[in-house]
Amino acid sequence: MSWAVAYAGFGLACMLSGTPVFRHGDAPGPVALGWVVVAVGTLAALCCGAVARRGPRPALRTMLWVLCGLAALAAFSLLMDVITLMFGQTVDSWPAAAHHVLAAVGVLLLAATARSGSGTTTIASPAKPSPAAPWAVQLAAGAGTAAFLPYVVMKLVWASGGHFAGISGGEMRAISERNGASGIWLTLESWGLDGTALLAALGVFLLWGLVRPWGLVFPRWTPFLRGRRVPRWLPLAPALTGAATLAPYGVFGLGYSALATAGVVTMRRGDFHSPADALLVAWIGTAAFAVYGLALTAAARSYWLRSGPASSKQ
Repeated sequence: MSWAVAYAGFGLACMLSGTPVFRHGDAPGPVALGWVVVAVGTLAALCCGAVARRGPRPALRTMLWVLCGLAALAAFSLLMDVITLMFGQTVDSWPAAAHHVLAAVGVLLLAATARSGSGTTTIASPAKPSPAAPWAVQLAAGAGTAAFLPYVVMKLVWASGGHFAGISGGEMRAISERNGASGIWLTLESWGLDGTALLAALGVFLLWGLVRPWGLVFPRWTPFLRGRRVPRWLPLAPALTGAATLAPYGVFGLGYSALATAGVVTMRRGDFHSPADALLVAWIGTAAFAVYGLALTAAARSYWLRSGPASSKQ
């Protein structure tokens, strides 16, 4: 309820101040879309109030899940904001970034409220390290890991000064400097490392942490972790944020790349020397994001179900 009121108030404040909360690429969206934020927050407040008075009835659960989906759409690109802030020391729009954070918090709280009283624990409940995920989910995790390999190799080739897709590592470094990359980013590149490649490695670590028991992934940590209770939100928060950003970004990007390959649309050259070079990089990047994002979605769902109290009693 508190989040819903704050979310609606945020949208209203942006409307009254003429601040756009949505963006389309680098361009701000219409200010009037702030009414969508007000409407979602208001409906969420009404639903939460009804749940408090009448309990989580089926119709209210359905409405809460719909609002949860809308909040997830509004939180899209939160991960990109985090990456930009880490390596660029700023974001494209602070109001839009604040909106992404608020919406992401709403996804967690609305989902927990929708599941309340259904015999499952909320997202903030602690849970013991869960058993391994089903084989199909582990297979998806393997596919998500493999999909990142070409992307990481491409990035490391540039970071080490090599050539790929018609562009050299020196040119990529100049592009990073021109785009305002932070000192951390440029220092990593001077060491032959790439910031996004390191983030990909962390993403793979998170993915396998969701599908395998921590003691099996890191046997030496087993005595330390045995008997400890891990808050569910600790792995689920970054997992849900990454899945909500990378899966749709990658899937739609793959679709656009396919249309560009078929000649239906034109791939913009951007910083590359030809549209063909840009298309090659687009295929590698969007395939990695799509497969990993879908794998992370499956892994997060599996961890959510396996880490509840019912599964720990089995």
